[in-house]
Amino acid sequence: MDFKEEFKKIIDENNIVLFMKGTKDMPVCGFSKTVVNLLNHYGVDFKDVNILEHEDMRPSLSALSGWPTFPQLFVKGTLLGGCDIAVEMHNNGQLLDALDVSD
Repeated sequence: MDFKEEFKKIIDENNIVLFMKGTKDMPVCGFSKTVVNLLNHYGVDFKDVNILEHEDMRPSLSALSGWPTFPQLFVKGTLLGGCDIAVEMHNNGQLLDALDVSD
């Protein structure tokens, strides 16, 4: 099953989307949990998509995004990256700007 069209729709319909292992209420990997904690720190509303729900979700999303690992954070239709990128952006203040939220 190819989820690319479904993923495109989710990305288009939500300002912030986190494709992750688990859910924002119950992340099942440390990297996903780290990005959830960052987004919660900024108090932004975001759509979470559990990429473990179907085995074809991960390859479909990687083919769409060009990014091989998870989680994948999309903001306003653009892939920001994974956990390492989100943490780096948080540490240098760029994540705040990308999310378009204020302290």
